[in-house]
Amino acid sequence: MKKQTAGIHHITAIVGHPQENIDFYAGVLGLRLVKQTVNFDDPGTYHLYFGDGEGKPGTIITFFPWADAYQGQIGDGQVGVTTYVVPTGSLNFWVNRLATFAIPFKKADRFGEQVIQFDDPHGLHLELVARAEGEQNNWTFGGVTPEVAIKGFGGATLYSSRPEETAKTLTDVMGLELVGTEGDYTRFKAPADIGNMIDLKMVTGVRGSMGVGTVHHIAWRAQDDADHLEWQQHAMNLGQHVTEVKDRNYFNALYFRESGEILFEIATDPPGFAHDETLETMGTQLMLPAQYEQHRERLVNSLIPIKVRTID
Repeated sequence: MKKQTAGIHHITAIVGHPQENIDFYAGVLGLRLVKQTVNFDDPGTYHLYFGDGEGKPGTIITFFPWADAYQGQIGDGQVGVTTYVVPTGSLNFWVNRLATFAIPFKKADRFGEQVIQFDDPHGLHLELVARAEGEQNNWTFGGVTPEVAIKGFGGATLYSSRPEETAKTLTDVMGLELVGTEGDYTRFKAPADIGNMIDLKMVTGVRGSMGVGTVHHIAWRAQDDADHLEWQQHAMNLGQHVTEVKDRNYFNALYFRESGEILFEIATDPPGFAHDETLETMGTQLMLPAQYEQHRERLVNSLIPIKVRTID
């Protein structure tokens, strides 16, 4: 029996000033800052995680914010668009909310669904789609209530330098189901209720370059540590150059760059984000991995002060 990921675990992107990042994803989109920590490979930089009220897999977008860093180019070899799913009947709320905050947007139709397309302050391409599937997000913040709150990811649009090869990776390695093709896009589906629809652009364009406003990688779900090791062997058996397992504190991770140059991660659902904080206090203070705790004072002094605040 072939392996099949449930869907997206998280998406990680590079952005600019961390306070601008928080003001948009918490203040405008109403997501919860579920973890503030540092980049394990560059501890002088934040690693910020946003998701639903519980920080469940399939809801988490994470950021490396570098103030004053150079702008990247969205293109082949990257996630081009990150899609969020909202409750059925809530798109008008979001249209009005984007207008209230003077965020330009446009409407489009794809695979029989209406999507609302817009960019975050640092240039990431985002969209909203309404679907009945997925649990209600019970987090309330800044005028975004559970009845309209973002449930998590709807999916993502991938830009590949070799679309046919990426399509094979999605089906043969990750176990996604081919749904259909519309225009330049082919849709694939994973079995989870959220983070499950992947649209692959089947024509190539400009090559992407990493920097502010670009996605660094997309992570797929593994059930637990044992399943994770199976994924490692499975991907290696199918010709992927897979890293060793890396402990990211809130999940274990392994990585490979598929043939279309998109960086894929496979991440474990457990232990999650409440194991070093309570569910109630998640995201309220800087959490450091053990190897950096002795440097806390220096790191705190080097990081830009941030806070979650409502936006008028």
